[in-house]
Amino acid sequence: MPRIVRGALIQATLCESATAPAAVVKKAMIDRHVALIAEAAEKGAQVVCLQELFYGPYFCAEQEPKWYEMTERVPDGPTVRLMMELARDYEIVLIVPVYEEDLTGVYYNTAAVIDADGRYLGKYRKTHLPHCAPGFWEKFYFRPGNLGYPVFDTRVGKVGVYLCYDRHFPEGARCLGLNGAEIVFNPSATVAGLSEYLWKLEQPAHAVANGYFVGAINRPGYEDPWRIGEFYGQSYFCDPRGQMLAVGCRDGDDIVIAELDLDLIREVRNTWQFFRDRRPETYGAIVQP
Repeated sequence: MPRIVRGALIQATLCESATAPAAVVKKAMIDRHVALIAEAAEKGAQVVCLQELFYGPYFCAEQEPKWYEMTERVPDGPTVRLMMELARDYEIVLIVPVYEEDLTGVYYNTAAVIDADGRYLGKYRKTHLPHCAPGFWEKFYFRPGNLGYPVFDTRVGKVGVYLCYDRHFPEGARCLGLNGAEIVFNPSATVAGLSEYLWKLEQPAHAVANGYFVGAINRPGYEDPWRIGEFYGQSYFCDPRGQMLAVGCRDGDDIVIAELDLDLIREVRNTWQFFRDRRPETYGAIVQP
């Protein structure tokens, strides 16, 4: 029997000014996403992924300690607990990107993975952080991830996560494939002029090179007061052949839905035997400092 999975990507504009208190922004964005998750479930979604740092703006546009208030424990914080309830109620797998504080007080850019029965399966921490340049002060807020490239066995299949800037590094994308990923989700926050020409190039290439589906999410719109650029939306699913299955709008909220035929993975890998033909003994230079 074919393994068809109905996937959904949620992109959403900032619905509260970033000049408001962090708690006000967070509540407004969570409320917005609760409604969008319900809508995705009504449309038959079986797995839903939210955008990077979904409950706030892309606050790395500035260096401001107020945004540390957005941190919470994973999975014991209120947002992940809420999402566990929603996953159970709607019987959907959820990928939930949040701002994590670990038990030692260290902060990470993290995505929690929740199965369709509401069980927390684990988390991925963003591995690659951009250089601290104006508009992208990520190293002010996050420590680089330290959990490797886990793949989670969910009700819909084997799911991996890559976060935003990670997408520029094929090494981790390959690790996710070698770890068995069938669908890799990449929640992002990226602006026109900087990366748009790469947006529909890099991740379809990862899908082809590793024989899996990719769900790429980008937030839409301008975010005040910084206006570092236009977050250009256009979230999409692509298949293991690198073909686009569904693409979201550019400038507003959207729920991007696609049917993912996971049997295509075997078909593509039987044609393009990239894993079989690897030469890992020749790749030493890649792991040198």
